[in-house]
Amino acid sequence: MALASVEQARRSVNGVMSMITVKRLVPLAWRNLRHDRVRFAVTLTGIVFSVLLSAIQLGLFVGFTRATSEVISHSGADIWVRSRGVTHLETAAPFLERRRHQVLEVPGVVSADPHIVRFGNWTKPDGAIEGILVVGIDLESGLGRPWNMVRGRVADLDEDDAVIVDELYAAKLGIAGIGDTAEINGVRARIVGFTRGIRSFTTAPPVFTRHAQAQRYLGLATEQTLYLLVRAAPGLDPAALARRIEAAVPGITAQTTDDWCAAQQYYWMFGTGAGVTVLIAAGLGLLVGVVVVAQTIYAATVDHIREFGTLKAMGATNGYIYRVIIEQAVISAVGGYVIGMAMAQTASALSQRGTTAILLPWPLTAALFAITVGMCVLASIVSINKVTRLDPAIVFKG
Repeated sequence: MALASVEQARRSVNGVMSMITVKRLVPLAWRNLRHDRVRFAVTLTGIVFSVLLSAIQLGLFVGFTRATSEVISHSGADIWVRSRGVTHLETAAPFLERRRHQVLEVPGVVSADPHIVRFGNWTKPDGAIEGILVVGIDLESGLGRPWNMVRGRVADLDEDDAVIVDELYAAKLGIAGIGDTAEINGVRARIVGFTRGIRSFTTAPPVFTRHAQAQRYLGLATEQTLYLLVRAAPGLDPAALARRIEAAVPGITAQTTDDWCAAQQYYWMFGTGAGVTVLIAAGLGLLVGVVVVAQTIYAATVDHIREFGTLKAMGATNGYIYRVIIEQAVISAVGGYVIGMAMAQTASALSQRGTTAILLPWPLTAALFAITVGMCVLASIVSINKVTRLDPAIVFKG
């Protein structure tokens, strides 16, 4: 063996011995990452980009999903009754209010109040037209009312032509404050209050008014409504009561609020394909992260192939070397996740000021952490396969 090769091997062994000596203070995986900071920075960048893109896309998905059904989930009702065949909230067919009396006769029904939700046209003071979602509520029942009021009172809807809108859409609707007027389907509308944060998945913001006024705006007869909001007797299973209502009243569908929410969300997010697009974008973000992390970890392993060969020559088991490589992946995953999620949370906070909310509930952030770590560990397997076939004699080769 050439003297140069022997000397090279000796230096390599000494270097590894030094690393093992300080291993109690600094893990070998962390030392490897710090040794090549540029490559570590590239790895972190890939993970940060993956986490940020995935978090924002999934946060948008959650925000969109909630926006599709907020009018339902905040109604306070146990059961929603509608005409049979209606697939989503905004396209209900009218039925006569005498159905209400039939529903009230079902044992276990405490109240059944008329409710209206339907698209309409809003004419701004300058003559421009915007689509809106007219929500007509029964003021006496307390169900289906607007929430998060910041100006005005819900009771003010009892006045003629009174409506409540969300301040997020004030500019879109061409209004600035209480007392401003516009038209809904050619009928005068006057602003009496503002809410904050009631968003719409579509381009049509919700506009609340009393039930009789909504009938005027939408051209419905005084004996017609679109929904009945039902309260069940305390302790009664709403799902069982909904089945009894359907059996007792012909031509209607009765669903619990949770089931109707789920149907509404499924229609808009998957029936229209909108949600699939968002999920595909989130998946692409994770895919980019896997590719970047796999490439950088593989390159880092190849660059240190002699050191790993030295460890094997000294008797280090494959399990120990695997642990070092996986630890490198986990350290990279945690660092990239923390940075990426911090940026995503900032974007989420800023989005609350606009009409499109990015929502990051803790189950989503926890799932993203698990996915990120799993993604990085999976990427490190490519490097592990390289080391598995490593010949320790590589240390003594020139």
